[in-house]
Amino acid sequence: MKLITLNCNGIRSAKTKGLFDYIKKQKADILAFQEIKAEASQMNLEFFEELGYIPFVFSAQKKGYSGTAIFTKQKPKSYEIGLGHKLYDAEGRSILIEFKNFAFINTYFPSGTSGEERQTIKMEFLDHYLKKKAEWEKKYKKLIICGDVNIAHTPIDIHNPKGNEKNSGYLPEERKWVTDFLESGMVDAFRVANSDKLHEYSWWTYRFNARKNNKGWRIDYFFTTKNLTKSIRSCSIDQSLIVSDHAPVILDIEI
Repeated sequence: MKLITLNCNGIRSAKTKGLFDYIKKQKADILAFQEIKAEASQMNLEFFEELGYIPFVFSAQKKGYSGTAIFTKQKPKSYEIGLGHKLYDAEGRSILIEFKNFAFINTYFPSGTSGEERQTIKMEFLDHYLKKKAEWEKKYKKLIICGDVNIAHTPIDIHNPKGNEKNSGYLPEERKWVTDFLESGMVDAFRVANSDKLHEYSWWTYRFNARKNNKGWRIDYFFTTKNLTKSIRSCSIDQSLIVSDHAPVILDIEI
């Protein structure tokens, strides 16, 4: 299966920059988008349906904000919208779809860059998410979790680790959460496939010509349960598509 995750920073904006042409060419089995910033009626679902995709859209209550979507060519057995939390679900942050052999979860993790209040919400979200993951793992056994996690895990996942130690997205407590998450029975598919590969990022600020100079962060992930590690064929960041401040991450996995 070919799976793609992308924070599209507004799916309508990304469409005007070539996202839909990219989708046609990639022929992925599952597409996962974060920060869609749109209602389902604004997303041209007919385009996806004509390509054989079944849509699952979870828009935020606030117009033009957050939201997630999954498009799958294989019909799932069931689906679950949200995380069972009033605030996170109001922001449309997570969708789960279940297949015969695994569950696929697309999540848009909160950012804490706008201030202390949102950072507190982010840390509370992380705690809640660990509990949800444990519930999912008992129920589904095999998980593939993807999305914009808004955390760079290790020094090789960020262009300036020393200078960002006190910035949201690279705080010690956030990085420890990723470590704990992995130690709870997950693997980072990109690192399984690429080991110590340097200077591979999935997000760049729009300022300071950061993307041109590749001064970025790797904050977009595919995680799988350890029982799927040997199924990972490849995992890559496609920096050729520029429709957002993020790049797509592509996972090829044999299930």
